[in-house]
Amino acid sequence: MTTNTTEATPIEATTGGPTLPQERRLVTAIPGPKSQELQARKTAAVAGGVGTTLPVYITAAGGGVLVDVDGNSLIDLGSGIAVTTVGNSAPRVVQAVQDQVAAFTHTCFMVTPYAGYVEVAEALNRITPGDHEKRTALFNSGSEAVENAVKIARKYTGKTGVVVFDHAYHGRTNLTMAMTAKNMPYKDGFGPFASDVYRAPLSYPFRDDQMDGAAAAARAIDQIDKQVGAQNLAAIVIEPIQGEGGFIVPADGFLRALTEWCTANNVVFVADEVQTGFARTGAMFAVEHDDVVPDLIVTAKGIAGGLPLSAVTGRAEIMDSAHVGGLGGTYGGNPLACAAALAVLETIEADGLVDRAAKIGALMTQRLLDLQERDGRIGDVRGRGAMIAVELVRAGTTEPDADLTKRVAAAAHERGVVVLTCGTYGNVLRFLPPLSISDALLTDACDVLDEVFEVTK
Repeated sequence: MTTNTTEATPIEATTGGPTLPQERRLVTAIPGPKSQELQARKTAAVAGGVGTTLPVYITAAGGGVLVDVDGNSLIDLGSGIAVTTVGNSAPRVVQAVQDQVAAFTHTCFMVTPYAGYVEVAEALNRITPGDHEKRTALFNSGSEAVENAVKIARKYTGKTGVVVFDHAYHGRTNLTMAMTAKNMPYKDGFGPFASDVYRAPLSYPFRDDQMDGAAAAARAIDQIDKQVGAQNLAAIVIEPIQGEGGFIVPADGFLRALTEWCTANNVVFVADEVQTGFARTGAMFAVEHDDVVPDLIVTAKGIAGGLPLSAVTGRAEIMDSAHVGGLGGTYGGNPLACAAALAVLETIEADGLVDRAAKIGALMTQRLLDLQERDGRIGDVRGRGAMIAVELVRAGTTEPDADLTKRVAAAAHERGVVVLTCGTYGNVLRFLPPLSISDALLTDACDVLDEVFEVTK
């Protein structure tokens, strides 16, 4: 079986890596026989709790495609869950990592430091929102950075309570499982969880019956006041656009009202930008869309082109409140990851990827809105930049349709388009293409989605 739907062209210079034809090409069924063989080995060797969305095993990637062991070329609308924002093999990142690995791979910054860590901290202090004095600490994963943001907020305020929101996802460690809303698959059977974590209602425009941002914030603050009390609260932690929760974009004014309440009540406002950061939403950071300056901002995923790195950046007086030795970790700010991060930031700025994300969002949003007009099962189209989603419902209602979502995703996978699902109700398709993807591939992917929705009626 062979499918050629876009003209084979070399990857543009900005995407780097091997010269891969930028096309969707199927030469076997998905997954192919070699992938199936590897999947059998995975089942025998890897813990069963480690799942895979699409069991095709990748040998090369770049631009907007993933090439598997069977020679299939798939359109990537997942970016490794918003990690390979600048592409899988961006040339500046490749070169920076090669240079660093030839110099040294590790010393532990807490033992004998190196310039790369400092340079990443300086860059994050420069580009994150706000012109106040800042400090940064580096870690390995988004979950680890969220935990450290909570640690820092508790130390600074002398209070212990943490408020998170309905539908939130903050990670898989014990504290961040407590902060995460969805039980399956993230929390079920893994308790007991960390205490002093409270949940408030989010602004969810599609399901809020036209409640505006100010009213939604007042509802949340009222609940926080009554059930927690500002005098007990160290931090509010929120994703400016929720990720796993369903790409929910709060109504205008919601985030700003929360920040103003935090400032008035000595509560640290923490923006979890693990999935939204680094040009993904058509701004360097998603809070910029709401003109919000967080006290602390948590970043990971797109920060280092696929190498493990995360960060907490924030107001100097808050960040410096932790005692010497209170923050750190063996691998935090690994020199390879730091080299990659500096190259990622250079690539975003030099190649205009903030604007590129906005253009990707405009293209995909229009195609999805056109599809929504023809198909009443698409209840909502939402997102910003290259972080777009559709919420699927039973036609004419707001009742979630998780089964349809699974069928649409599976049909897209069969046709060589990698899409992800999410949402508390399991009824959201999310699209996170790398910013190195071409318009031709995006158009082809949207054509496939049109076909998929037609065949799943």
